This record gives sequence, C-alpha cells and structure tokens, in this order.
Amino acid sequence: PKYVVDDASTDSAVMIAPMPSLPFPKSNLGASLAAHICVSKFADHLPLYRQRSQLKRAGLDVSDSTIGGWFQASATLLEPLGDALRKEVLSQDYLQVDESPIPVQDNHKEGTLRKGYHWVYHAPLIKAVLFDYRPGRSAEFPTEVLGDFHGTMQTDGYAGYDKLAMREDITALACMAHARRKFDKALNNDKACAEYALGRIGELYRLERSCDQHEVPSEVRHRYRRRWALPILNELEGWLKQEINVVAPKSPIGEAIAYALGLWPRLRAYATDGRYLIDNNRIENTIRPLAIGRKNYLFAGSDRGARHAALMYSLLGTCKLHDVEPFAYLRDVIARIPEHKANRLTELLPQNWRPLAM
Repeated sequence: PKYVVDDASTDSAVMIAPMPSLPFPKSNLGASLAAHICVSKFADHLPLYRQRSQLKRAGLDVSDSTIGGWFQASATLLEPLGDALRKEVLSQDYLQVDESPIPVQDNHKEGTLRKGYHWVYHAPLIKAVLFDYRPGRSAEFPTEVLGDFHGTMQTDGYAGYDKLAMREDITALACMAHARRKFDKALNNDKACAEYALGRIGELYRLERSCDQHEVPSEVRHRYRRRWALPILNELEGWLKQEINVVAPKSPIGEAIAYALGLWPRLRAYATDGRYLIDNNRIENTIRPLAIGRKNYLFAGSDRGARHAALMYSLLGTCKLHDVEPFAYLRDVIARIPEHKANRLTELLPQNWRPLAM
C-alpha cells in the first residue's frame, strides 16, 4: 500500500509499506500451494505427477521439474523445524522404535532400486514421532541415533535392537501384539494351545482397554496392573515354560512359544510402570501412511528425497497424533518460519503450534 504523508510541518511524501518476507524468494510459490503439495503427497498419498494433472485442470500448467523443485524448496525450508522435532523426541526417556523399508532409486545404476529404511522413533508421552531415513537396516543406525539416550525403549523382536537393549542405562520393553500374532497364526496347528495363550493375552488387553476408557492416570493404571495383570503374566509364563518341552520346536505353536519365552522379561516389563504401553501398535499406526504412500509413489528418487519424505512424515504424523489439521498447520508454518526466531522454533512444532490470530 502507498500513502501520502500530508503534514504542514513537512513536505508531502509518499510512504510505501515494506514487502513481507517471502518463504521462497524469487519464486511465485506461496505458502498455501507449498502446503497443498506436501499434504497431498504425504497425507493424501497423491504422487507429484497426479498433482500436476490437478493443477493443469485448474489452469496452472507446470513441468515435472518445477513441481519437484517446489517440493524440495518446501522441505528445505522446514528442515530446521525437523531438527527441533528430532531434539524434542530424542530428549524423552520413553521411546518406541520401529523401522519400515522404502525403495530408493539408485543413481549409480539407472533404472534400479535399492532398499532404504525409515527408522521411526515415537515418544508416547508427548505424542510426537520422528522418521529418520537411513540407507539400510543395520543395527548401527539406531545405535548411533540413540547414543545419548537414557530410559525405556520398546521394540519388536528384531535382533538389531539387542545391542541397545543390553545397555545398563536402557530398559527394554517388547511388543505384546507381536507375540499375540504368532499365536494367532498357530491356531490351525494347535488350536487348544493357541486359544489358551490368546485368551490370557486377551485378558491383559481388556484391562488396558478399561483403563483407557476410564482415562485413569498412570499411577492408578500401575496399581491395576500389579493387582490384575501380574497374576495373569505369571500364569502365562509358567504355561509357556511347561509347553515348550512338549510341542514340536519347528511347528507354528512351537515357534510362537519360543518367541514369547525369548522376549518374556521384556514382554512383561510394561507392567512395572503405568506410563508404558503394552504394545507397539501406536508406532505402527504412525508408519501406516508410509506403507500407503509407497503403493502410490512407488519409490524415492534419491537419498535426499527419502530424507525429505522422512521430514514430512515426522511433521504430519505428529499433527495426526494431536488432531491438528495438516494443511492449516503447514500453510501457517511455511509463511511464518522465515521470520521466526531460531531459538523459538519449538513453538512451531505440531504439539505446540497455535495459529496466529486474524
């Protein structure tokens, strides 16, 4: 806007308001379209080429390289926010950890793909999730990320977590849902044994559902577990130790019992604290959008693209955990982040975000 300053004491002058900071200097990309591209791909699972078709129908004809560049610019702008989220998650003393593959285009061999992995770290107590892309499934990756971690780590039975689980400053929990699935698969092999185990585990889950429905605090949940869950866990442990000697080791029921016994100290450890979860289902729910996305965009174009995908899944996954509308969130954050103070970036994380008053 232009204004004329008409003051008798001074000469008239034209005043022009300064331009607001642009999220993407020297570009006609605005916060709204940038947010739409990110949310469409990583929340609604629309690959960029489909979005390009949508934009063309709306009268905006852009090339593949342009829309790809717009996404890269958006992800680059949000990288400091991803770093802030990473610090928040890894500072917690209770984490759930899981991993999921993502095909990545091999730049050294044209037309070929290699398997990378998104390692996922979920902090249940603050409801935040971090996706960390790495080029493989080696145990060195979570060991590096959790090098300074002290607390409780909950995982499935993958041996890659064993080195971390043996550290004195880490309490290891396992996932009861994974143990339950083994017995469910064994129903056709030994129905009586499998149903017994499923029944005992079902009682444990009924207690958890009751606590969830009544929204009991963690201290009360801990007391309930000591009173009701521990006797069931003790009974189930005795049954497992007895049955392991009479079932065929290579049978489905034998494998289910061996799996549960091998992880038993970690499986029952959730009952020692009312804050802990009985399984890893919540972290698996945060990974589900990645699995759906893979079926649509098929692969990441590079390691950089996979890292940008991890950033988006982290921010949008945390939005979902806090019932934050993802488009409104990203549109506001992309517009605000260029002028936002670096030491206050945590204010823009989904769990802390408050839209500016209009």
